[in-house]
Amino acid sequence: MKVAPVLEAVRALPSKKFSTILVHTGQHYDANMSDVFFNDLEMPQPDRFLGVGSGSHAEQTAKVMIEMEKLLAEENPDLVLVAGDVNSTLATALVAAKAGIKLAHIESGLRSFDRAMPEEINRIVADEFSDYCFVTEPSGYKNLAHEGIEGNRVFMVGNTMIDSVVKYLPRANDRFKTLSKSLAIADKQYVLITLHRPSNVDEKRAIEMFIELFEQVGALNPAFDSKGSRRIVFPIHPRTRKRLQEFGLAKRAEHNSSLLLVDPMGYLDFLSLQAHAALVLTDSGGIQEETTALGVPCITLRENTERPVTVEEGTNELLGFDRTRILEFVRKALEGKWKHHQIPALWDGHAAQRIATILESSL
Repeated sequence: MKVAPVLEAVRALPSKKFSTILVHTGQHYDANMSDVFFNDLEMPQPDRFLGVGSGSHAEQTAKVMIEMEKLLAEENPDLVLVAGDVNSTLATALVAAKAGIKLAHIESGLRSFDRAMPEEINRIVADEFSDYCFVTEPSGYKNLAHEGIEGNRVFMVGNTMIDSVVKYLPRANDRFKTLSKSLAIADKQYVLITLHRPSNVDEKRAIEMFIELFEQVGALNPAFDSKGSRRIVFPIHPRTRKRLQEFGLAKRAEHNSSLLLVDPMGYLDFLSLQAHAALVLTDSGGIQEETTALGVPCITLRENTERPVTVEEGTNELLGFDRTRILEFVRKALEGKWKHHQIPALWDGHAAQRIATILESSL
């Protein structure tokens, strides 16, 4: 979602200044979590596939570094562009920096200030070595300046994830009629849930607490009735499903009549579900941004967020694990009493073009 618009914008430059090589590290290797996204986002097949696969943080990072070092030595690019905060971003940034190759980071400057999150370490390192820090929101500027990264390295460009939302929302909306029939849901009559962060699913007590919360959400009356006029849709991440089984909680989740567990979805189907939900409960950073762009109420099930603009200007409420407050805000959303919100500056569908123009004029 972050890379597809930039790849398209760079390849569409009238100057034809750049040739591009698209590298898929294989960190996200499940077909439902990778291949379908390439198809939905109309991306070309990767020019190189590293096939890294699963493993610990150290194993993934090391494997990407080894393979990227070979690739960069072979291709000798003028610039390496990375996105987000995954292990592949960290690994590629380190290899490019050691090879003396210019580095650009999409989604630069985001900080949760929680270094227990692996993603926070990845962001900090990628930004430290980047020649081009492409920032999505005002907090990014402030955070980078605090770390001594400023001047001609930092560019406010907007959010390339929102570029994808703007481009594909009409197609996603077209899918809702089919989805609503298959899932037995109605427009603005369901709650959408995602849950995948290790801090939320890797400990039995933590994930059990969320299952209890979802039961309480499902018990809200008259918001949810016995006929299922409102229900909870939970596209379950492979990691989360595995933990439910390991902890003996899978049957409990499946027996919650209000909770509909479904397999992971492609980009267009999930975007459709977000756009038509009454409320989204999530621990995902990107979904905080997408719901803000869509104007859909969002509750973030974390104690912090690296995307404060979604709370300050958007539809996001950061409620941590306070069950009483979460249920209070669920009621507000279902009653249509959410806070005033707006779409942040430059989240207009043209961030990728800004990035391409900057690279064209400065490289």
